[in-house]
Amino acid sequence: MLTIAKLFGKSPFSPLQGHMKKVGTCIKKLSEIFETLEKKQYGKIASLVDELSKLEHEADLTKNDIRNHLPKSLFLPIDRSQLLEILSIQDSIADKAEEIGNLLLLYPEEGFQVFTSTFGDFFHKNLETFWDARQIIKEFDELLESSFGGVEAEKVKAMADQTSFKEHQADVLKTQVRREFFQVADKLSPSIFYLSTKLIDEVGSISHISECLANRIRTILELK
Repeated sequence: MLTIAKLFGKSPFSPLQGHMKKVGTCIKKLSEIFETLEKKQYGKIASLVDELSKLEHEADLTKNDIRNHLPKSLFLPIDRSQLLEILSIQDSIADKAEEIGNLLLLYPEEGFQVFTSTFGDFFHKNLETFWDARQIIKEFDELLESSFGGVEAEKVKAMADQTSFKEHQADVLKTQVRREFFQVADKLSPSIFYLSTKLIDEVGSISHISECLANRIRTILELK
């Protein structure tokens, strides 16, 4: 793992961006898991979830390294507490990815038949929302150059608004998925019913947390 000293040698936001990159690998692996489900390659799920858990652990180690070694005297254009809050929000996305993977391990093979095309649309919209938030984190270097103001700040605010809109779209799809699911709920076992309602909520939390991340950065910019 890169040391914090090396990371800060490049940019004061490099550790945060490095952690977000690891969160992104968790989301990519989660996407791979759902692609495997769509192809009905159920035998691969357990090994992919294990890989996801290892990636989430790597993100945790990076988060802890940043928390333990972030200098209190380091000059930042945002408060140290704000950076740590952003870090915590980012990390919760990796946590959710792992939770979703672990839920899928509990499904019997026949249980995967509850996933409709609408669920697929819902899942992908949540991931779109995350990647929008991920792009905002990439903009920190440009924000630093502009002292967190000017045209670059307005650009990031617009990006945050777009992330919020996609979270709304994900919520609309979530309602549709729930409606379709409850239409067949009486045909499902209690365990599949519980797992599916839990899974819908956990997937939906990816866009919700991503929006929280984008809005937190937008608020920081508004206070500048």
